[in-house]
Amino acid sequence: MKKRLSILMIGLLFLLTACNTTEKGSASSAADNGKQMVTFWHSMSGAGQETLKQIVEDFNNSQDKIQVNAEFQGTYDEALTKFHTVAGTKSAPSIIQVFEIGTKSMINSGNIVPIQKFVDKEKYDMSGLEQNILNYYTIDNKLYSMPFNSSTPVMYYNKDAFKKAGIDPENPPRTFEEIENISKSITKANPDMKGFALQAYGWLFEELMANQGALLMNNDNGRSDTPSKIGFSKEEGTAIFNWVKRMIDDGTFANYGTNGDNMVAGFLAGDVSMFVQSSASARDVIDNAPFEVGVAFLPHPESKERQGVVIGGASLWMIDGKPKEEQQAAWEFMKYLQTPEVQAKWHVGTGYFAINPEAYENPMVKEAYNKMPQLQVTVNQLQSTKPSIATQGAIMDMIPEGRKIIETALETVYNGGNVDKAYDTAVKQFNAAIKQANAARGK
Repeated sequence: MKKRLSILMIGLLFLLTACNTTEKGSASSAADNGKQMVTFWHSMSGAGQETLKQIVEDFNNSQDKIQVNAEFQGTYDEALTKFHTVAGTKSAPSIIQVFEIGTKSMINSGNIVPIQKFVDKEKYDMSGLEQNILNYYTIDNKLYSMPFNSSTPVMYYNKDAFKKAGIDPENPPRTFEEIENISKSITKANPDMKGFALQAYGWLFEELMANQGALLMNNDNGRSDTPSKIGFSKEEGTAIFNWVKRMIDDGTFANYGTNGDNMVAGFLAGDVSMFVQSSASARDVIDNAPFEVGVAFLPHPESKERQGVVIGGASLWMIDGKPKEEQQAAWEFMKYLQTPEVQAKWHVGTGYFAINPEAYENPMVKEAYNKMPQLQVTVNQLQSTKPSIATQGAIMDMIPEGRKIIETALETVYNGGNVDKAYDTAVKQFNAAIKQANAARGK
């Protein structure tokens, strides 16, 4: 029996030794080929993941010094949570993609290197990139992360439904009030179709606020000092709530709650004629609609002048604690991503903006615009945005929680709740969340 156990133990040791030799061998071969490894954590799925995979492969094949390994980490929230659990250890990536409202969380982590450090060291010219995108990630004149997949909300509408209701499909509504009136005409012409849908989504509320010139939080949206309370007035906040309430009362509003997928499906099925969603959805919506789709700017109250939109999406962060060679290799990859050719491929393949406007002159993009001119509307909206604190956007580590609060308030109104009560409750909870976040950081 002992002899049999001894043989088994020897066999097990031999197996473990073989496994260790294999691991060391692959690490050795990676070192022998002279390539610097860069680990890139991302949250792209679907068309975004496929396009990113091709771009990374193209980069790796374009030179023989750097090997970028792109690794999917789940949703933005999941990736950020995972990063915070490994930050400061060898398990941390070289680069991580983080959604825009994770900006303050990344800065506060103390585990990142501002991109501005690489820009200054190299005297790298960033003037060719889209300023309205750079603005969000620039704090105190310091660029913290490199913009990557950027989008803003736009309004999608059914041109066929507009024609049936006797509405000019080439002259889409610009204001809340115009949308209300067209919704009535749509519903009258087609009783089975609602006029408008707005997902109960905190991001969309923030964008509709910014388009009025309103701040989400005080202290210049958290850019001159840490916010201590909300920055918008009751008039600005309830303008959105009351707009929806009027359409609910008219029977022209389609309530999809917080489910954006159901809203898009409802639009494609002809259940609703207009809705607001990310510009990054343009390709999927247009490709799958059995009717002609129009894309228009984000609406605003007629009493307010249009200000524009805040950039959404995500950016790339350089992680601290890595060898200089690894950081430099990661920086080279970030610069590659900015080139017009790569940005053209990214824009056409995904619907996200090109952070380098030169990409829009690329034949690939021009051909795409000829086939799908709606894509250009999303770019025009961004480029016509008026630079201000409002359109620069807010930064605060509790914004994800704040969005949930706003979503609950919107759903309350959607389900028949009182506007003033829902608004006052949301403001109270939002301010409490800001206070609690500040207390957690000893503020």
